[in-house]
Amino acid sequence: MAMLGDLGVDILSLNDFPNVPEVIEDGATFLENALKKAKTISEYTGEIVLADDSGLEVEYLNGEPGVYSSRYSGEGATDDTNIKKLLLVMEGVPREKREAAFRCVLVLYFPDGSYESFEGRLTGIIHYRPVGGGGFGYDPVLFVPDWGSTVAQLPMKVKNRISHRAQAISKFKEAYRRKILSAEKDIS
Repeated sequence: MAMLGDLGVDILSLNDFPNVPEVIEDGATFLENALKKAKTISEYTGEIVLADDSGLEVEYLNGEPGVYSSRYSGEGATDDTNIKKLLLVMEGVPREKREAAFRCVLVLYFPDGSYESFEGRLTGIIHYRPVGGGGFGYDPVLFVPDWGSTVAQLPMKVKNRISHRAQAISKFKEAYRRKILSAEKDIS
C-alpha cells in the first residue's frame, strides 16, 4: 500500500472488510488469479478493487513454477522447501539456460465488471544457491546481473523501485493519472 500512497485517494485493505470471502487461486495464469481475486472482492464490497498475482517463471522449466510458485514443493510448502526443490530440479543446468523472471499481473476491477490489467517483470538468472537474507520467496535465488546480486541482497529501496510488482504498480499509476487528467480536461 505504501507504493500507492501518492495517488491522493483513500485506500482500504482487506483488513477493512471483515468476513471477506477466501479466494482460491486455481487459475491457469497470473491474470486469471488476479482477476478472480479482484472480482470476488469487488462483488463482496461493491468497491473498485486492485488485486495481483505473481510468481517466478523459469525459462528452462517452460515457465514453472509460475502460478504454483508459492506451493511448488507441495502441501505445506515454505519458501525454503520451494527453493530447495527448484535448485534440485535445476541441478546441472548451465548458466546460459537459467534465465528466469519474477512476473506480476495487477488487475483493477470495477463493480460494473470491467477491468484493466498491468504487468511487470524482473528478469534474472537462477543462482546455484540461495544468497542474501532480505526479501522472501525466491528472492535469494534470482540473480539480477544489472545489479550484480540476488534480489534478496538488494536494498529495499532499490527492490521497491525495480521489482516486478513495482513495475506493474508504476504502469497502473501512469494509467490512473492519465484518466484523472483526461477527466479534468473534460470538466473544464
